[in-house]
Amino acid sequence: MSTSSEPLWSIGELAERAGATVKTVRFYSDRGLLPETARSGGGHRRYGPAALERLRLIRSLRGLGLSLPGIRRVLDDEDAAGPVLEGAVDSRLRELGDELRTLRWRQAALELVRDCPPARRAGRLNLLSALSTPPSTAPLARFWRGWLPPRMPARATAAFLEVAVPQPPDAPRPAQVLAFARLHAMTTAPCPEGRRPQPDVHRVAGARGAAVLYAGLTEAFALAGTHLRRAQAPHPGEALDAYVAAYAGAYRSRDTPGFRRLLAGRLAAEPRLDQYWRLAAIVLSEPGGGVQPTPGSADDWLRTALRQETGTA
Repeated sequence: MSTSSEPLWSIGELAERAGATVKTVRFYSDRGLLPETARSGGGHRRYGPAALERLRLIRSLRGLGLSLPGIRRVLDDEDAAGPVLEGAVDSRLRELGDELRTLRWRQAALELVRDCPPARRAGRLNLLSALSTPPSTAPLARFWRGWLPPRMPARATAAFLEVAVPQPPDAPRPAQVLAFARLHAMTTAPCPEGRRPQPDVHRVAGARGAAVLYAGLTEAFALAGTHLRRAQAPHPGEALDAYVAAYAGAYRSRDTPGFRRLLAGRLAAEPRLDQYWRLAAIVLSEPGGGVQPTPGSADDWLRTALRQETGTA
């Protein structure tokens, strides 16, 4: 309620004091965000100083991009600077982060098209058209779920996917966009000859044994990653021992020189997987040119170390 000493303004006067338009004031008033203080004898709206402060707050919140429902919740809160406002600001910050990430991916994709030779632009556009912005990792996860043994325990599968599926960077370079687009195309393309062949070790180990195998391989890859970051050449040691132990458990064998020679002959390169890891390495590459180790690069390092040790290189 207004007091006899409280000034009352028309909608035009309130708009002028707030530096807004009459249309803006009427818009917020019609939606119940800016209640009138009184009515004139002719039925015209009148507003007091509290309405001016409220209008300034509304415009500030709109300037930050908050939605009208969000602004209403802030205005209904008794403490205008309390948890409701904090929650609304946090929500808007998350939305802006998502929007910025999308814009950065679109910018890098546009640069990729702009800077490629004209003869390749149509192909680049077709490749990028299948990719959402920012892209989803779901096709990559499905690819690996088809590769891993059926009925492998969910926890073991999730642990492997965490290291096998590269997360799209928030601010990608054009080369990273291209690599992720190629990963998407590769993992969504039909498998050669209609189905993805399963490695012999999957058949031998079974679902439970495969869980143990991949747990051991994850440990070996982490150890090999330390050597890869230091640019050290493949060599025998703890990483190779963990690698061989994982396969020995899967094949129900002991780690012997004979088993190592046999394993070196069994572990053949998989061209499709090698291509996957090459692209994943680009996605994970750092701005200064550094490359994060991937399970693929670690596996290459360990296989080379095994062949060197057993004389099968």
